Amino acid sequence: MASLLSLSSLSSLQPPPYYSSSQFQSLKKGVFSSSVTSSSTSSFIPQVVVTRERGKNQQLVKSLEKHGISSLELPLIHHAPGPDFDRLASVLTDKSFDWIIITSPEAASVFLEAWKAASSPKVRVGVVGAGTARVFAEAMQSAEGPLHVAFTPSKATGKVLASELPENVGKRSSVLYPASLKASNDIEEGLSRRGFEVLRLNTYTTVPVQTVDAMLLQQALSAPVLSVASPSALRAWVSLIQNVEQWNNCVACIGETTASAARRLGLKNVYHPEQPGLEGWVESIIEALGAHEELHRFK
Repeated sequence: MASLLSLSSLSSLQPPPYYSSSQFQSLKKGVFSSSVTSSSTSSFIPQVVVTRERGKNQQLVKSLEKHGISSLELPLIHHAPGPDFDRLASVLTDKSFDWIIITSPEAASVFLEAWKAASSPKVRVGVVGAGTARVFAEAMQSAEGPLHVAFTPSKATGKVLASELPENVGKRSSVLYPASLKASNDIEEGLSRRGFEVLRLNTYTTVPVQTVDAMLLQQALSAPVLSVASPSALRAWVSLIQNVEQWNNCVACIGETTASAARRLGLKNVYHPEQPGLEGWVESIIEALGAHEELHRFK
């Protein structure tokens, strides 16, 4: 397992107070020295690693706790403003659209901030799934404004959303699509083929964390299940472990899009729910834990 560590990640770390300098040098070389005993490092091995941006893992952690499942928070990404972040509020002020398409909770949060800055214009919103819809529902409990979530596709993917979004009869429908810089082109391409006029704004992006605590990484590598909510988090994990062939624990993804990205990256033992969302995600994590236990029962 030692060979899975990213030297570039560990080289930027400062020794934590509970490591001696010699122990930390061993870590930087990619070797968890046997001299790092239980007295100097935690023996805790979590069942699940949660990897969303710091502060956004609470719901999942609490849901896992209800099932008696222990977790370790290891944020792999953080969000940053995209190149079109500053344009969104002015576009909402200057133009009206038949649809606003939102495909992630983070895109929803960024949109709501700009929508309020634009004096809360009347908008009709289409969301990709229940998790994104929940952000709007919670926000509208404490805010007033003509915002209506009017569409959710039969399956929570961009391609299905693009194929099912209702269009105006007799005139071209206009769509504003505030998205992650790293999101695919499935939505704008699918809608454009159907005759929609689409304006995409890259309002945020995801960035890998620059440093990872060596002790947390050691625990994460030992955990049976890694939970991930985005392809960006997967790419950050693969960059950390370097050699996907030598890490074969389970990956529980929030939905099909992330699971497909996991397989493309070479990860095995990938699980995901049919519909993205917290409840299905937890069920997939439980399924992955069961599969891991079965796999190692006779080893």
